[in-house]
Amino acid sequence: MTSSSKLSTSSNPTTVSYDDFQKLDVRVGTIVEAAPFPEARRPALKLLIDFGGDIGRKKSSAQITRNYQPEALVGRQVLAVVNFPPRQIGPMMSEVLTLGVPDADGEVILISPDRAVPDGGRLY
Repeated sequence: MTSSSKLSTSSNPTTVSYDDFQKLDVRVGTIVEAAPFPEARRPALKLLIDFGGDIGRKKSSAQITRNYQPEALVGRQVLAVVNFPPRQIGPMMSEVLTLGVPDADGEVILISPDRAVPDGGRLY
């Protein structure tokens, strides 16, 4: 569910409470499969991400084709929101929102820990 559309860079973000932030369940997981997703409206990859433990493996559609090749993603750890409702993307149900930030061209750069951490670890 990652989007590479022009993302807001507003200098006046909406203020949220710490309780609101804690409602988001952002976890680290390892990409175990990555493949082209030609059925998506915009160029995308299908990801299968292992979050370990109680969460297990989840699917995500990610619009990251400009910066990533599928084979280079396998084994990479990424952050994703795991408690959004699933979203139908073409023929696939995307179960998590893989997180990224825009590069200078507005294309997604995935967010990853700078060293290996246990899958399922929660962002805080």
